[in-house]
Amino acid sequence: MIDLQYAKKAFENYLNDYDQKNEKIKLKIVHTYGVMECSKKITEDMKLSAEDCELAQIIGLLHDIGRFEQLKCYNSFEPGTMDHAAFGVRILFEERLIRRFVEENKWDEIIKTAIGHHSDYCLKGITNERELMHAQIIRDADKLDNCRVKLETAIETLLGVTAEQVGMSEITPEVMQQFKNHKSILLKTRKTKMDYWISYLAYFYDINFKATYESIRDNHYVDKIIGRIPYTNLDTGKQMEQIRNEMNLYIQNAINENGNYR
Repeated sequence: MIDLQYAKKAFENYLNDYDQKNEKIKLKIVHTYGVMECSKKITEDMKLSAEDCELAQIIGLLHDIGRFEQLKCYNSFEPGTMDHAAFGVRILFEERLIRRFVEENKWDEIIKTAIGHHSDYCLKGITNERELMHAQIIRDADKLDNCRVKLETAIETLLGVTAEQVGMSEITPEVMQQFKNHKSILLKTRKTKMDYWISYLAYFYDINFKATYESIRDNHYVDKIIGRIPYTNLDTGKQMEQIRNEMNLYIQNAINENGNYR
């Protein structure tokens, strides 16, 4: 079995190389443990084996390990500065850092696949069923804890401007159309700060499990995330009401269906 306490201790030691007083580093540390808890909840709701539950938590612990070097070098989450998922895979499996956290190698391919694909625009090309399942779990868990991040973290830390400045900006037509098409937002198409804010909601079009949708609904994440911004741009405010209604309806319809969702 996987020793989660051993892995957590190794993770704490790994963080000694980074400035844990930096707000963005602190954000990612809290996020890491939050994703572990969300992964645990999802696997328990799915009634998976103890091994898969622990494996999902290890993936949660390590999924953003590449972020810390990205922040150290660039102090930015922007994908243009570094592909943090690919970097995480490189240091874990090419540089063999994984052995600091998990002594056995029997789960390496599952961990590698899940971390390598956790921030992809969409999942594709994974043919092994267990690898695909864990890639789906980490993506759902990541989005769930990111809801908490978007509600608890200062807007200035997330977007580099005030909430008021976000609410004064427009949603570009290309981004709005992607949302209306029930698609996640392509990162390269984001131009305004409102485009970024919309992209955090459009994540919900890429959820895999009913339990995740239920958590989003029961915690009122759509309404709460939308409510963080004062929309002084009147056109933006009207669009956000459309988005609120459409997203909540989409989530409820997904819950009403049977099985899992892709």
